[in-house]
Amino acid sequence: MPRQRTAAGAGRGGTPRRVVARRLAVLVLVLVVLCLPPWWTLLAAGTGWPLPVVLAGTAVLAAWLVGFPFLMVAGHRSRSRNDRAARIADTSLGVVWVLWTCSVLGALTDLLLAGFGVSGTGRARLVAAAVVLLAAGVLAWGHHEAMRVPRVRRLDVHLPRLGRGLDGTRVALLADTHYGPIDRAAWSAKVTEAVNALDPDVVVHAGDIADGTPEQRRDQSAPLGAVRARLARVYVTGNHEYGSEAQGWLDRMAELGWEALHNRHVLVERDGAALVLAGVDDVTAASSGLTGHRADLDAALAGADPHLPVLLVAHQPKYVPQAAAAGIDLQLSGHTHGGQIWPFRYLVRLDQPVVQGLSRHGERTQLYTSRGTGFWGPPFRVLAPSEITLLTLRAGDTTAAATATAAG
Repeated sequence: MPRQRTAAGAGRGGTPRRVVARRLAVLVLVLVVLCLPPWWTLLAAGTGWPLPVVLAGTAVLAAWLVGFPFLMVAGHRSRSRNDRAARIADTSLGVVWVLWTCSVLGALTDLLLAGFGVSGTGRARLVAAAVVLLAAGVLAWGHHEAMRVPRVRRLDVHLPRLGRGLDGTRVALLADTHYGPIDRAAWSAKVTEAVNALDPDVVVHAGDIADGTPEQRRDQSAPLGAVRARLARVYVTGNHEYGSEAQGWLDRMAELGWEALHNRHVLVERDGAALVLAGVDDVTAASSGLTGHRADLDAALAGADPHLPVLLVAHQPKYVPQAAAAGIDLQLSGHTHGGQIWPFRYLVRLDQPVVQGLSRHGERTQLYTSRGTGFWGPPFRVLAPSEITLLTLRAGDTTAAATATAAG
């Protein structure tokens, strides 16, 4: 019997070890790939730098490659969540990603110059200098874009089933605020001011409210309690909540006066018209181990009049096939950040059907995907500006609207 238990234990332990080994191998491969282009473009590729310069640059990249995983674990995965470690890890990741992109562009430029007959150490050093200057400029601009109060993105969304009494309903959408290691309590207060200035009827937070527990991010989330809406303020969980006390965040938002749409709906009415505001947990909730947490559209719509239009809040755009199958009129999502730092959007597109903006899915369902109000991790946004979205709901379809405009 002892031998059997030992064998079974080894079998059970073997699989997790193999999983960990595979993940570690993938991580090392990714980090090496991130480091190689900067090393080649800045230090090799015919630059002819003195050996001490090459060794120093190589040492810096190697130190980052080795230290980065430990900083990420200390900052984001450990229970203590060391915010200083997280800030160093996140910022350095953004720097290396931008440097990687600029280095790849620099290497292509170097090949182009070589094709035109430009040769010698001077060419390689000129390209290296241009890469450093370009990366520095992009990082400075990207940091400004990440830390600023988002611009307001406005658009009309036509819902054929919307009653005339709710025509013109103004829905302010927040998503991916990601309160985290950088204290953005003042930024959060300014976001609240910007939302209130829009005089919305409904305010939606589409998840990923924070990286950290409600207690850790209490000051940063507090300004959400001052958000004003004429009809409703609603919130759903994102995937990041399931790494930092999802139920606690549902409770915190309820404490701040928001309706937590935990697989449920509320009804908003005006002038004889009604709209169902429904929400589902994030698609990662089912694997969280939390009792009663999973994306359950049937539960969210239970008891709702099937003839009424439905606005569904689901954190990830990839939930839209279920929304379309259920005949949802409009789904609001976030999660993608619009890619956050170009060209990461192309990797996001491999996982999500849409990266940003308004799209149609099936005969009835429309999906609006926000680029996000804050940022995750690296405090940079490059060619993916943050946004506060103001959606004005219009009764009738766009064809009818265009016909009415032409007739007028």
